[in-house]
Amino acid sequence: MQNQQQYFGHPRGLFLLFSTELWERFSYYAMRAILVLYLTDATINGGLGWSTKDALDLYGTYTGLVYITPLIGGYLADNYLGQRRSILIGGALMAIGQFTLAMPAEAIGIAPMHSFYLGLGLLIAGNGLFKPNISTMVGDLYQEGDNRRDGAFTIFYMGINIGALLAGVVAGSVTNSFGWKAGFVAAGIGMLISLVMQMTLAQSWLGNIGKVPAAKRAMEKTKSQTKQPLTKEEFDRIKVILIMSLFTIVFWAGFEQAGGLMNIYTQQYTDRMIGSFEIPAAWFQSLNPFFIITLAPVLAVFWVKLGKREPNSPVKFALAMFFLALGFLCMVGAVLEQGGDTSVKTSMLWLVGAFFFHTLGELCLSPIGLSLVTKLAPLRLASLMMGAWFGCNAIANYVAGYVGSHVGELGAMAIFSGIAVTATVSGAILLLFANKLVFWMHGAEGYVEASSEEKQAEVQPA
Repeated sequence: MQNQQQYFGHPRGLFLLFSTELWERFSYYAMRAILVLYLTDATINGGLGWSTKDALDLYGTYTGLVYITPLIGGYLADNYLGQRRSILIGGALMAIGQFTLAMPAEAIGIAPMHSFYLGLGLLIAGNGLFKPNISTMVGDLYQEGDNRRDGAFTIFYMGINIGALLAGVVAGSVTNSFGWKAGFVAAGIGMLISLVMQMTLAQSWLGNIGKVPAAKRAMEKTKSQTKQPLTKEEFDRIKVILIMSLFTIVFWAGFEQAGGLMNIYTQQYTDRMIGSFEIPAAWFQSLNPFFIITLAPVLAVFWVKLGKREPNSPVKFALAMFFLALGFLCMVGAVLEQGGDTSVKTSMLWLVGAFFFHTLGELCLSPIGLSLVTKLAPLRLASLMMGAWFGCNAIANYVAGYVGSHVGELGAMAIFSGIAVTATVSGAILLLFANKLVFWMHGAEGYVEASSEEKQAEVQPA
């Protein structure tokens, strides 16, 4: 049985999952903040000396695989391993992967590039097992119809971004002081903390949640020895997940320029001087999580204040697209400030504005989407559907790397303005079809029928 002890109106298991994800995301974002910079840095400084195009191509491939492997990890967890065992195996693989990147290749007796690709491979495989299952377990803490679920995902999402906030600052500072390998060591330590917390506290804080594969639990619930076909209602709800997933591709393909093209732009074309101090480029990767942590409670209160006028999930997704477009208009402003002269350094305020609007968009899309998947997915497909959700992020990350890598041919202006236009058109399409999508949810949007008191209870814990 699940441990029913409550913290701040939520099962205490939420805060274990919050902390486990916090340190895993610290590990991921610490490595992501320095990956492209490490690849493109001169070999004399300890980097690999790659071209910008090659580095961004690899970045797109890596982040794409990071988000496609949860499809496999979700399937294995649903049918064989269970969510908790998948998290432990995945966490161990990721820790080994980070330390493999940090270790001198000669120490393990293989060629330097083989060691580098081995480390990336372990991170990709481990992430596939970890990512879909930690999010699904958050949903499993709550019974169907529990109006605390959206608030729980807001808390969980803030944990993700506390980890990301720490990652950019720590990775930037450590690499500036001790070199690139030290940054990978810091990322590995973060993953070890996540793993140890899950190993020592899961049984007492989560009870049996995540131990039994979802397919087996579904058969026990229906008292059937075979998997049942999907009902029309379940099929409609899956359609909503898949359709909404397509729009996430557009959003994340733009948003993920943060770790690639925008990261390069920060390093090469942004005036990062404050007095005699030059801000490390990796520190700008912490702007997004900083804005998440400060804006999430404000936005949650804003939704409550709207009362019956609170927008449904498709409309919130449309708002996310419009905010993404505004962010890239800021980047267009930065390019215009250069006036065609690449020797001109642009103001940091353009980047701050871009990250601010992108963050508002993320808050309208990402935690809402995670919660929606746990509401709509059939129990026996819970982790698989979460994996499919992240699978669309994989496509988006590949597209992001592909688009960013062509900056030399197309120019930054064409890329930034093109993303802004695409996002605006996508948001308009979502607004047109929002009501049909809500109809296919068959009442899963709790706030449609919830009272104002229930809405208050849902948002207040965040």
